[in-house]
Amino acid sequence: MFNLFKKKSEVEKLQDAYKKLMEEAYKLQSVSRSDSDKKYFEADEILKKIEEIQKK
Repeated sequence: MFNLFKKKSEVEKLQDAYKKLMEEAYKLQSVSRSDSDKKYFEADEILKKIEEIQKK
């Protein structure tokens, strides 16, 4: 309950965005391969940002 007012860190926000993009890419995989590849690419870019922040 006390976690309700805690603000998310930038890494947590990026992890949420990464998870969302991976789910969208998975769903698009059966419909449109090119759109799925774009989502995977966007997710990979976010993963690189997460790794860069964690190195600091």
